[in-house]
Amino acid sequence: MSSTAVLAPVIAIFGAALTALLTYALNRRTARRERRARAFGEALSVVEDYAEMPYRIRRRPGTLEGRQQLTEEVSRIYSKLAFHQALLDIEAPTVAAAYRLLTNEAKAEVGEQMREAWQKPLRTTDAEMNLEEHYDRTRVDRARDHCVGTMRAALGQADYPVAPKPWRKP
Repeated sequence: MSSTAVLAPVIAIFGAALTALLTYALNRRTARRERRARAFGEALSVVEDYAEMPYRIRRRPGTLEGRQQLTEEVSRIYSKLAFHQALLDIEAPTVAAAYRLLTNEAKAEVGEQMREAWQKPLRTTDAEMNLEEHYDRTRVDRARDHCVGTMRAALGQADYPVAPKPWRKP
């Protein structure tokens, strides 16, 4: 038996094994990236839910049940913020630091807005549900942009530009 006859199957087996190993590694990398992207998106979604609370409070029904639902929703949001912070602390510490900054800015800016919203009179007509007042989100938006940039870098997308912000009235 010639060495070529023995060597060809060995090279073919080695090539197949190497291809399988590379495919496995690339699939794991892609799955990890998708898992992280989903976790990042869900974490940002909770911050957006929190940032909407002043509007929900302003449109609250004048019932005890309505107030209880809103306060329970705020509690659920706080719990979700803590969950996502812990998950990011484990999964992506650099992102976790940016997310902590974002949540702290949201709690400071939106927390004050919620306190003020509870002090405002109830809205009782459909027409009153259109809020003329828009809450300032400068601090939250700035921290969110920083957090998103950190998330993009963690996902290997640092060289893609972030879309410009739409103009808002002050």
